[in-house]
Amino acid sequence: MKIHFNYLTFLFLLLSGSIFAQTTLDSLSIKASFNFGKSVAVFGGSVSVIPESDSAKVLWEKHLGLTITNYGVPGAGFSSLQGKSMQQQVDEAGVFDIYILWASTNDYTNNREVGSYTDYTEFDNYNAEKLTTQAGGINYCIKKIYEINPNATIYFFTSSKAFNDRGAYDPFYTEGMVQHVDMQKMICELHGIPVLDQFLLGGYNIYNKDLYYRDPIHMNVVGYKKLGELQVSFLAFP
Repeated sequence: MKIHFNYLTFLFLLLSGSIFAQTTLDSLSIKASFNFGKSVAVFGGSVSVIPESDSAKVLWEKHLGLTITNYGVPGAGFSSLQGKSMQQQVDEAGVFDIYILWASTNDYTNNREVGSYTDYTEFDNYNAEKLTTQAGGINYCIKKIYEINPNATIYFFTSSKAFNDRGAYDPFYTEGMVQHVDMQKMICELHGIPVLDQFLLGGYNIYNKDLYYRDPIHMNVVGYKKLGELQVSFLAFP
C-alpha cells in the first residue's frame, strides 16, 4: 500500500523532530565542557578583582567547577607604564590549565598608546621598547604564558563599557576605547586566542547603567552576575 504524506503530516513530523532535537540539546550537561573542573589564572585590573566581581566568578565555580586564582591588581593595564601591569602579573604566575587575560579600562583612561598588533612580536624582533603600548603588553603576556606552560589554554575578555566619558562606551567615537578593544581582538586573532567581546556583548548602555554599575567604571553585584552568565557560556563552549 502506498502511503501519502500530506503537508500537515510533514509539518507535524518536522515540528516533532525540532522539539526532540531541542530537548536533546537542553538535556546536555555543562559538564560536557572541555573546560569543566580546570584550574584558572586570571589577570587584570580592578574590574577583575573587586569584591563585586565574585558574583561572576561564583558562577564559574558553580557551573563549571573551575578553581580560580586571581592575580588582578587595581589600576593595572597591559602597558608596562600602567600600575602593576598584567605583564608583571603574568611573570608571577605558575602552571594552570587556563589563563584569562581580562582587559581593564586603565590603558584607555590613562592614555596609554594603543600600539600596533606587531608590537613585541617576531615581526619587530621582540622590541622591548614596545612594551609600553597596550599591544606590546598583550603580546608579551601571551608569549610569557606559553613559556610558562606550552600546553596553556588562553582566553581573552575585552574591556567592558564604562561611562566616565563618551569614548568609554560609544563604539563609533573614533578617539574612544573602541581603538583599544579592536586592537585586543586583532592580537587575539593573530595568535588564535578565543575572545569574549564584553564591550559589544555585555549589554550595558546609558539606559541601564544605573542598574548594573556602582560607579562609571565598575559594575555592581547585579552587573557582575549578568556578566558572569555571559562568561560561563563562553568558557563552557568557547
